[in-house]
Amino acid sequence: MKMKTSVLALLAAMALAGCSTHNTTQAQPVAQAQKPAAQLPANVVKRELASGLYEMSLSPQGDALYVASAEGFKDVQGGVVYKLDPTTLKTLGATHTDLKNFGMTISPDGKTVYVTNSLDGGVSAIDTSTGKVLARALFPERNEKDKPFGAREILLHNGNLYIGAVADPALVWVVNAKTMKVKARIKNAGKWVTGLHFSEQTQRLYVANGAGEILVVNPRNNRIEQRWKPLGDKPALLLNIAEDADTGRLLVTDNSKAKTTLVLDIHSGKVVKEIAGDALAVKFNAKRHEIYITQRDSGKVLSLDATSYAVKQSWDLPPHPNSLLLSADGQTLFVTVKQGFNKDHSTTGPDSVVRIDLNK
Repeated sequence: MKMKTSVLALLAAMALAGCSTHNTTQAQPVAQAQKPAAQLPANVVKRELASGLYEMSLSPQGDALYVASAEGFKDVQGGVVYKLDPTTLKTLGATHTDLKNFGMTISPDGKTVYVTNSLDGGVSAIDTSTGKVLARALFPERNEKDKPFGAREILLHNGNLYIGAVADPALVWVVNAKTMKVKARIKNAGKWVTGLHFSEQTQRLYVANGAGEILVVNPRNNRIEQRWKPLGDKPALLLNIAEDADTGRLLVTDNSKAKTTLVLDIHSGKVVKEIAGDALAVKFNAKRHEIYITQRDSGKVLSLDATSYAVKQSWDLPPHPNSLLLSADGQTLFVTVKQGFNKDHSTTGPDSVVRIDLNK
């Protein structure tokens, strides 16, 4: 892929639980983007918030929704972490950061949110009670043009943060969540680590990459035990992962050339099913036995029956639905919806946060 390193880093960061690094959607002129909004269903609340929205986290008490924002990419320094009311989506607070924010996770006690600073190759810990940045780890790795490896997806497990690097060859940083010090590096992770998932059932970490691989990692020793290539030699950029623990299925999206959601046996990596269609973020809802998928190209969020894979419901959320977050009780789905980019990397308007009440 031949492009300037800064643009590559930007596009790689945009892949967070949503925008594919192989995005071919052409940015629309501002005049065309300002079309009247379609009437939303009664169970959907949508709020335009800011540019550069990516991943979200919900407090364990369910009383605060945190949204990572990189803000604008043209003439804008730093980003924001927004704190929203999860019912009304009104702003409760905001932390303005000197670096841009992309991936996000939250501590089990809800006292700390962790955000990846993809363009600077780092991760920051933020106190949810004060909004202050408590600590930060900036990784020393650099590519051939002396640019930092992009810190993309983030996962918290057993007191450690696992952070995927957008690099070739890639790695996964293992960071102590309390000290914010690097404990280990999982190397030889292929091209561009894009997705991370820990399975309670198998006690293994599953790592998706841009070379079409799923790596099975033992987090006790950080060793790669298996490498699966479910689509074989077909071009694939695997993005995000979800799990149905009861049936031992992994759901893995690809929005590059494959345009599919793979259903894999969690033990063998064997392909059980391919769900055709562009797919970015994916969530499995055990409470309702449903699968949710964002379709960036079509501007839709789908709800699928987890047994038959039939579409139960579809929500039109143009232009580009991105990240997904499911409430602990399985009854509310949150979505970030992104705008297109102009040629100068400015956006055609503010991104939005959407709340879907699955009970209605």
